[in-house]
Amino acid sequence: MSSVLEHRREYLRHMRQFTLDNGTFTITDIQHAAQIPRSTAQDWINRLVMEGCVVIREEKRGRSAARYEATSAMPTTACRRLFTTLDGDRVEIYHDCMSGACAAFCGFHHLLAGGVISSVERDGTLLRECARIGTTEVEVGLSPLAAVGVVGIEREGDYIVQHIRSIGGPAYSLSDMMALAEGVCRVKTHTRGIIVEGKVWTRALHHVTLGIDDTDTKHGGATFALALALLSHVSRIRGVLPIAHHVAMLNQNVFTKTAGNSASFIEVAVEPEKFFELIEKVKKFVAGEALSPEWGIAVKQGFIVPFGLREYGKLVRERVITRPVAEATAEQYGVVLHGGNGVIGALGAVALSRLPYDILLDPRKDVMPAS
Repeated sequence: MSSVLEHRREYLRHMRQFTLDNGTFTITDIQHAAQIPRSTAQDWINRLVMEGCVVIREEKRGRSAARYEATSAMPTTACRRLFTTLDGDRVEIYHDCMSGACAAFCGFHHLLAGGVISSVERDGTLLRECARIGTTEVEVGLSPLAAVGVVGIEREGDYIVQHIRSIGGPAYSLSDMMALAEGVCRVKTHTRGIIVEGKVWTRALHHVTLGIDDTDTKHGGATFALALALLSHVSRIRGVLPIAHHVAMLNQNVFTKTAGNSASFIEVAVEPEKFFELIEKVKKFVAGEALSPEWGIAVKQGFIVPFGLREYGKLVRERVITRPVAEATAEQYGVVLHGGNGVIGALGAVALSRLPYDILLDPRKDVMPAS
């Protein structure tokens, strides 16, 4: 089901783009754009014609190819991506939307509804929501009630299933849009009066944080730029979904720093079977692109940051940390290190992950929660 949905989204996207750009498209256009056999392109066009998503504008005549048109160049879904990661009994839900306003709307109403959602963050068009596996009662309706809420989350084998209750625009999104978002494997809905309830299936992916430091020298390079390039590079791996890139400021008094002494970390969601391929490509990329031989990588699985690991993040901003201390801390908290002395700062970046931007970028601010 997941593979069929992904192919349908990809091919229909090409068809709509050709319709926008040229008015119509041919089988050859889709064959080349999607890099698939001609017979596969023809089969999908025929299928989408039967579904009513594509219409025939000109029949084939002699050497003139048949020309087709997508029935609407309007986006079929406001949801670009919808995927989930699992860490124990905690789930993080990621909505990547076409609109920051839509992301803000969903975040506001999910928090208003309560349910199993415990926290919501928005970074542009990306909405991140933390929740626990379980169910609770949620009331939705017209204002001042929430328009949409997550009633429950369960694990079903390799999948996370969200139980959603909605009304109005969110109900339309649930019934007509979410199934077309990248990462969604299945959607099943039913209606009770004006309320639409549904289940949304996504893979239970691994959350991976990759800290990176000491890739530059005083003569050139920048760790933030290499980290951005790395995020783009690994996102090409099938089964790896990009989440975010961040910069974290470390100890400003370290005499060996190249400039401002910042490290970077990136976050990705990865299918469990793709984890080792991901790490091998990360190591190869950083080793090949870093200008400094002291480059370091820290790899952490799971999105929960233990208190003791966060303490290391505090120390790395206040003191000069030795490599043995970094290695002992990494071993204690299941973080894997690769490379040279840059692992000290790379582990620091991982330890500072999930903090707000104002704390990440201001080394004077305390990273520990108030007692």
